[in-house]
Amino acid sequence: MKHLTRDELDAGLAHIRASPSDGGRLELLVRRPRTDEREILDVGVLDPEAGLVGDKWHHNRHGPYSVDQLDMQITVMNARAAALVARDRERWALAGDQLYIDIDLGHENLPPGTRLRIGEAVIEVTAVPHTGCQKFSARFGTDATRFVNSKQGRQLNLRGINARVVEPGTVRVGDIAWKSQ
Repeated sequence: MKHLTRDELDAGLAHIRASPSDGGRLELLVRRPRTDEREILDVGVLDPEAGLVGDKWHHNRHGPYSVDQLDMQITVMNARAAALVARDRERWALAGDQLYIDIDLGHENLPPGTRLRIGEAVIEVTAVPHTGCQKFSARFGTDATRFVNSKQGRQLNLRGINARVVEPGTVRVGDIAWKSQ
C-alpha cells in the first residue's frame, strides 16, 4: 500500500483537530497476544494488574512491575489519526495500540493524570511519551512517523498516549470515553 506524503498527512490535520474533547467513541479494540499478532475484539476486560486481559503487555513482564511498566499498560490512539496514517480501517491495528478512540488526545485536553471512563473501566493518562518507532515507519511510512513525532504531532499526541488501568471493567467497541475525576 502506498504511504501518504507529508503534504497529504498535513491536509488531514483539521479533521483530527475536530475530534471531540470529551465523549469520544471507542472505535477499535485490539489485543496483541504475541509480538506482531493482533486480535480485533468487540469486548475486552481492562485490569489494573494485567492491562487488557490476554494482551502481551502482561505476558512480557517478569517479576514485580515498575511504575514505568504500569504507566505503559494501555496505549490509546486517536481514531482519526489512525484512519489517516493507515488509510484502510483493516490496517489501523498495525499501529500497535489497544484502544482507538475518537477523542482529542492532546496535552491540553488530556494531560497526565486525566482519567477516562470507558464502559465499566477507568484508565489514567500517564506522562510516559508514546512516539512512532521503526515498526510504525515500516507500516505507515517515514513521513507518517515524522508527522506524528513533529512538534505539533507531539502536542496533539497523534501517535497516541500511554495509560494505566485504575478501575477494572469491561469495555466494548461503541462505548463512550468520558473524562472522569
